[in-house]
Amino acid sequence: MRRLPPLNTLRSFEAAARHASFQRAAKELHVTASAVSHQIKALEKFLDVALFRRDGRQVLLTREGENYLLAVREGLNLIAAATERMHAPRPGGVLTLSVAPSFASPWLAPRLAGFQLEHPELEVRLTSSIDRVDFAKSDVDAAVRYGAGHWPGLRSHRLFAEELIPVASPQLRVGKHRPRKPSDLRQATLLHVIPRLGEWRMWLAAAGVDNTDAERGPKFHSTPLALEAAIAGHGVAIADRGLIADHIRNGRLIALFDIVLPTEFAYYLVYPQGREDDPNIGIFRQWLLAEVVRPAA
Repeated sequence: MRRLPPLNTLRSFEAAARHASFQRAAKELHVTASAVSHQIKALEKFLDVALFRRDGRQVLLTREGENYLLAVREGLNLIAAATERMHAPRPGGVLTLSVAPSFASPWLAPRLAGFQLEHPELEVRLTSSIDRVDFAKSDVDAAVRYGAGHWPGLRSHRLFAEELIPVASPQLRVGKHRPRKPSDLRQATLLHVIPRLGEWRMWLAAAGVDNTDAERGPKFHSTPLALEAAIAGHGVAIADRGLIADHIRNGRLIALFDIVLPTEFAYYLVYPQGREDDPNIGIFRQWLLAEVVRPAA
């Protein structure tokens, strides 16, 4: 068995040494000066050594007391830090996310199973919506937003920038052949996403394709719907290269050309300021930021 003095005697000793006063130590510990003096005497008896000497109204450490104080202070700090960690909130319960369909379906949803395997204590509830969430009026904990990265009252973490490319089914043909050059898209069916109309016009202009109606073709309410139409061979969609990487790897879609249209916007993980230490958000943030830079399997 270890021979350890009572914890109260060590607390009184450390406080008295720090204040050089039994009276001030008693005030900090919410006891009487007599109680502090009694604790010090008990500790000195336990150690069989004098820890203080009196100098007028002050009490000063002896050499033995100075050496002992170093170890006591370190030990008390370790105990306090360990206690603080035990009281800190731990991840668990429910994490509610609001994510744009263009990010949720092709990229995030297929990866969430891996997150749940790593963190079974945390239940993720994913809502897919193009509406900007009001954190003050909803139970949403965090969201993935598309934009410039600056939203008042929110912390934001950049995930990846958007690079738009035309994609289609490997079986798509324009006439007898797969589109071989951007100008072939004049005869192709263009698939559009209603909230993002104009992307085809910008990409065709960047590719030098003119004399064509960039607004023609079916229009869908979300990117996943347009991609499903492209996978089914109904036309050519335009989408972010990072978000559809899984579709390209498994052969459901192909990138028709190497011409990429960069944009000034990116996808961001956002949540209210002041919730940086929320354990559920912290766990998900750490996983998501690692996932966006992880090499594709």
